[in-house]
Amino acid sequence: MKHILITGGAGFIGSHVVRLFVNNYPDYHILNLDALTYAGNLENLKDIEGQPNYTFIKGDICDEDLIKELFSTYTINGVIHLAAESHVDRSITDPLLFVKTNVYGTLNLLEAAKNSWKDNLEGKLFYHISTDEVYGSLGDDGFFTESTSYNPKSPYSASKASSDHFVRAYHNTYGLPVIISNCSNNYGSHQFPEKLIPLFINNICNNKSLPVYGKGENVRDWLFVNDHARAIDVIFHKGTVGDTYNIGGFNEWKNIDLIKVLIKTVDKLLGRKEGASEKLITYVTDRAGHDYRYAIDSSKLKNELGWEPSLQFEEGIEKTVQWYFENKDWVNNVTSGEYQKYYQQMYE
Repeated sequence: MKHILITGGAGFIGSHVVRLFVNNYPDYHILNLDALTYAGNLENLKDIEGQPNYTFIKGDICDEDLIKELFSTYTINGVIHLAAESHVDRSITDPLLFVKTNVYGTLNLLEAAKNSWKDNLEGKLFYHISTDEVYGSLGDDGFFTESTSYNPKSPYSASKASSDHFVRAYHNTYGLPVIISNCSNNYGSHQFPEKLIPLFINNICNNKSLPVYGKGENVRDWLFVNDHARAIDVIFHKGTVGDTYNIGGFNEWKNIDLIKVLIKTVDKLLGRKEGASEKLITYVTDRAGHDYRYAIDSSKLKNELGWEPSLQFEEGIEKTVQWYFENKDWVNNVTSGEYQKYYQQMYE
């Protein structure tokens, strides 16, 4: 049986990846390592927590002794590294936390993998999940490709760029088998409500203000999280060691247009007049260092490994809104903080 360590597996993207691997690969033992910070929620994985090929470990990727122990105890064959601080606004107010988790935490995992695998690299892989934000900002035209130069603009993207460079350095210096993927903005079920889409769904339902940075002209490429998990699966099993793969949704939206789609969808499901909630939109001072446009070219992933998105955006948004409507207990537990109490007590 192969032992696969997935870091950050109780988070938004990580929980979808853990679920996919546990359900699809019964011959893998999936180790989910998560520190259960505010963004980690084991309620995301209640449906698989009793599976025989799944183990949860509460711990920090910066804990050197813990990481060494995991590699020694379980003879880990592969790492899928998702654990990260990821919210740009938080990085602006506390950049040192992002350096600690995203840079040092990644380096700690790389060291453990290098030392554990040094005598036998066959069948081993360190797969690092990163972001399109490392590339900086685009104008009205063009796309990020795997050869685009890095130009991070926020403490968050700078910390992710640094971790990407360390992963490549360990491949080039020590021969560590690595793969990196850089993804666009994810959306879907189980996303923490500080992020734009779940925050605005909740605010529209509760007739709260919808704060829009600047004029809402910033453009993002949106990727359905289940499609991202599928891409990670394909890259982990079929990707070329040493390569980078960009994962995007071929799905660009201005923030203000996306918000209007959300309003239309939520209003419809609530039985309100279409567009009635547009009155909740308020324009606020733009975020510092706010990149204008991200757009990913995923043609390498499509052409080499056969992956492409499964949903059009409007369909994905409707599925997402419907999930939040049908899982109000989850939303209430997260927004109230109740979600942390049960599992934190279990693993203290």
